[in-house]
Amino acid sequence: MTKVHGSLAAVGCHTAKLQSGMLERRRLLLIPAISLTIGSLQYSLEKGAAKAEFTDMPALRGKDYGKTKMSYPDYTETESGLQYKDLRVGEGPSPKKGETVVIDWDGYTIGYYGRIFEARNKTKGGSFEGGDKEFFKFKFGSGQVIPAFEEAMTGMRPGGVRRIIVSPDIGYPDNDLNKLGPKPTTFSGQRALDFVLRNQGLIDKTLLFDIELIRIIPSQ
Repeated sequence: MTKVHGSLAAVGCHTAKLQSGMLERRRLLLIPAISLTIGSLQYSLEKGAAKAEFTDMPALRGKDYGKTKMSYPDYTETESGLQYKDLRVGEGPSPKKGETVVIDWDGYTIGYYGRIFEARNKTKGGSFEGGDKEFFKFKFGSGQVIPAFEEAMTGMRPGGVRRIIVSPDIGYPDNDLNKLGPKPTTFSGQRALDFVLRNQGLIDKTLLFDIELIRIIPSQ
């Protein structure tokens, strides 16, 4: 009888060890599965957050969000609706029609969270490329740039910096950044601007530019 009890006890002990081993293996298998699930959930949340970054925000409605025109009392407004102020006044003569202007510029989607799509004062060209090779140039009065840019150059002088608020009607024609300059020089900048211009929702398409007149090239 004692032998039987001993045998049963041994079997029970062996079974318990087997069950314990199985539980441990299951636990070890579950850990990476749980980690994978958490990782997938985190990725989904991050992906959702990134997507939400480009969606309509109801909390912002009613505060000039989605409107085509915003007024800023510290700016001068022209008949076309262009609003501007000089951050720095330059020196010398202003550009005349037919002359080429060399400028540097910043661009922001002011009506959509102030995202920058072009940075002023970034590195231009290289040691063998000439001083203003990479600056933006256009012939003043030629219609090569959006109406707001053309108008903004009026009265500017070399060294001056003018900030302008651009509503859609004096900005990019048909909300297409490829039709007239200036065009962002980076793919990310083009994508940011294009997203706002082409969006059919309640995104405000008002833009802000800082324009620095580097120099004027006389017409030949």
